[in-house]
Amino acid sequence: MLSIAVSIAFALVSGALLLSLFRLLRGPDKPDRILALDTLYINTIALLVLLGIHLSSSLYFEAALLIAMMGFVGTVALCKYLLRGDIIE
Repeated sequence: MLSIAVSIAFALVSGALLLSLFRLLRGPDKPDRILALDTLYINTIALLVLLGIHLSSSLYFEAALLIAMMGFVGTVALCKYLLRGDIIE
């Protein structure tokens, strides 16, 4: 039962990843692209967690945590650059 649920979740999250990539490439504004990039790394985290569940390995959970931290810092830096035009004050 768990393998079927993980397979379905892989398919759905992969579809969300493709839709986020489409929005990143065709976003009308810069905030839309930043939001698509944020959603892209969240979907990547979800795929890594699903892969960790599927393979029963804790290594993928640690990789997902690192991507979450780097994605948060990147999103904050991009938003700060968009608002002020400068990252470091």
